[in-house]
Amino acid sequence: MKKVILKPLHHRNQECIGIYFDNYGTINTLIRKQANAKWSQSNKCWYVPLSKENYNKLFFALKGKAEIEKSELHSYLADKKKNVIKKEIPSSASLQAINKTTIKKPLIKQSPASIHQPVKKSVVLYKNVRIHPVNAHIIPATEQHLKLKAYSPSTIKTYLIELTQLLLLLKNIPADDLTPEHLKRYLVHCYEKLKLSENTLHSRINAMKFYYEQVLRREKFFWEIPRPKKQLQLPRFFSQNDIVALIKATGNIKHKIMLMLAYSAGLRVSEVVAMKTRNMDESRMTILIEQAKGKKDRMVTLSPVLLVMLREYIKEYKPDPKGYLFAGQGEGEPYSTRSMQLVLATAKEKAGILKPGSVHALRHSFATHLLDKGTDVTIIMKLLGHNDIKTTLRYLHVTNRDMLQIISPLDDLKLE
Repeated sequence: MKKVILKPLHHRNQECIGIYFDNYGTINTLIRKQANAKWSQSNKCWYVPLSKENYNKLFFALKGKAEIEKSELHSYLADKKKNVIKKEIPSSASLQAINKTTIKKPLIKQSPASIHQPVKKSVVLYKNVRIHPVNAHIIPATEQHLKLKAYSPSTIKTYLIELTQLLLLLKNIPADDLTPEHLKRYLVHCYEKLKLSENTLHSRINAMKFYYEQVLRREKFFWEIPRPKKQLQLPRFFSQNDIVALIKATGNIKHKIMLMLAYSAGLRVSEVVAMKTRNMDESRMTILIEQAKGKKDRMVTLSPVLLVMLREYIKEYKPDPKGYLFAGQGEGEPYSTRSMQLVLATAKEKAGILKPGSVHALRHSFATHLLDKGTDVTIIMKLLGHNDIKTTLRYLHVTNRDMLQIISPLDDLKLE
């Protein structure tokens, strides 16, 4: 039986129940629909506000469907009842983790962005998180600057979330007074204590770098701060037999076409859900990808097999000719990326595919299978929308086109 772990979680300044389990599509659907659970991208788990009512909803939603491990949650509630711990789950350590000595006076002159600091109560700045007045100007100033420079909504969201984590840790210590040395200690704290991954650390560094160098205009402020070395991971992809099993396991024609579109053209999940009906050009057998990553347009091929399925889908669902090809729940809204990930997770479970891989693995599969067939790497680079050929060359490490011609030295041994 599948296992689900319930743990205490502090999220958005609120006590919550964190719900942890392997990516089972059926469990996702159960807790989302019956317990109103929400997904936390920062904590990589589902959660509900901590209450007896929400706990009961979770219990009855999962009863008979999964084994529930709740020892940590019960232990937390027991300690709380005995007043052994504070009323709210402790968040990250204070700035003592960054520097043992508290900053007593400003290290840098007050910046223009801090002139309008509020002087009374904490104010809600981002995602219902309360930040001390001394740092209340930072999130609005950063958000404004990001929008003026026309950063994408996803990048804006990521930068603001990462900055908020720093400000919650600082509490009443002015972030504008920090030096590169303070930030180095903070990043060590993030790596050693918070166990953040290299990718998350890069995002946090980018957010802080943007604030100090772009908003506060402190040039070369991050020159002394090294970046963590990223792990070199090979692209995760599905075999062609896996792709067939995934498509056959998906009964809903809308979901089936979304997966087929992602694989047939090597699209990102964001590009699939943002697809407009008008972007399908049947006469030229092409698909226009509008303003994808890096705000770039590109053209990809329209598969004849996919075209046949699209005609059936359009006949049944009748999508708006000027709107999204895959409509979401709200009027005029696209299908959500999270929902599409759940579609794939459910298909994997039904098809019995255990190997890891999200919707992005379909894009990796597209590139890998083209290389296996001998397609020129520069053509694949254009189809994927890569800026640098080095990004596309990663797929050379996973293609079996040349490896099939290699004979292992073990095969030359006479073991009889």
